[in-house]
This record gives sequence, structure tokens and C-alpha cells, in this order.
Amino acid sequence: QVQLVESGGGLVQAGGSLRLSCAASRIIFSNFAMGWYHQAPGKQRELVASISNGGTTNYADSVKGRFTISRDNNKNTVSLQMNSLKPEDTAVYYCNTAPVATSWGQGTQVTVSP
Repeated sequence: QVQLVESGGGLVQAGGSLRLSCAASRIIFSNFAMGWYHQAPGKQRELVASISNGGTTNYADSVKGRFTISRDNNKNTVSLQMNSLKPEDTAVYYCNTAPVATSWGQGTQVTVSP
């Protein structure tokens, strides 16, 4: 079974930065586009950034210019650099394939204070 382990979340003030990482195992990582998703309290989980197996990136309008997704196919990792964080970025962040094709990990909590 595929395993996805997210890390790097925390509490940060508005305007600050965080870098999230996701380690994937039991998957031919380089075959898949990967994405970062977030789920705020009371809201649906949604895709915020994705990266193809060739490195093409896409971002939700709400994070364009602030977040950067990257991947390392040798290490089976995908990262999300989050800059200029806003309180509305507060959510649990998850990685998965894009589109979703496997079970979710535990996620990592990001909390941005005003």
C-alpha cells in the first residue's frame, strides 16, 4: 500500500514562511503527477498546487506567486514552499497524486495567526 508522510507544518505569523515536505513510498513516484491539497475546518479538501512528472506546475489562484511546489524523483519527495502566508491559508495540508489515486496520509497542520 502506498504511504504518504507529510511534515513541516506549524504555527507562523502572517507574512511568514513554511516549507512542507512529503515522502512517498511503495509507489513508482516518477510516474505520477503530485499535488498538495488543503482542508480548512468545515470546508472541502482542495488542490492548491500540482507538479507533473516532467516538472510542469499549476497553482490555485489563491496561492499563485506565494507558493512553490517542487519534487525530487530520486528521493520520492514533493515539497511546498509557502511564503507570504495569510490567515486564510490555515488548514491541514496533504500530498497525494494529482488527480487523487491513493489513500491519504495524516496531513500536517498549518496555522497562520493574524
